[in-house]
Amino acid sequence: MWLGTTRVRIVLTMHLQAGLTGNATLEVSQADTAIALRSGSVPTLGTPRLIALCEEATLQALNGHLDEGTCSVGVRVQVEHISPTAVGHHVAADATLEKIEGRRLIFSVSAKDERGLVAAGKVTRVIVEVERFLEKAR
Repeated sequence: MWLGTTRVRIVLTMHLQAGLTGNATLEVSQADTAIALRSGSVPTLGTPRLIALCEEATLQALNGHLDEGTCSVGVRVQVEHISPTAVGHHVAADATLEKIEGRRLIFSVSAKDERGLVAAGKVTRVIVEVERFLEKAR
């Protein structure tokens, strides 16, 4: 928005509230393994793929709650990968928006498979104006 010669940056979070939840699921395939992702040497769910699943759950929590022209980007991930998951098993990630600090959104995340807890931690996202963000990337 322009007011005179001064640009005023407006990013609204009025549609957001702590407690929003989202989830994402995955059937682990060979492409999801640490070997395939080049993050390890075992044929089990790779940590990068697990983190992506947790981030997907945060996006699901925000779905329909951000203003037009904005999105959220991941800025911090603190996840402990506790237990291995074999190919063919299912993993479900859950995210809960715990705290809103201006544009900063802090989620608690966890993931479980058929045997129990696989991962737990925090994911922090920041709301950005899409065009402005893409301009910085160019």
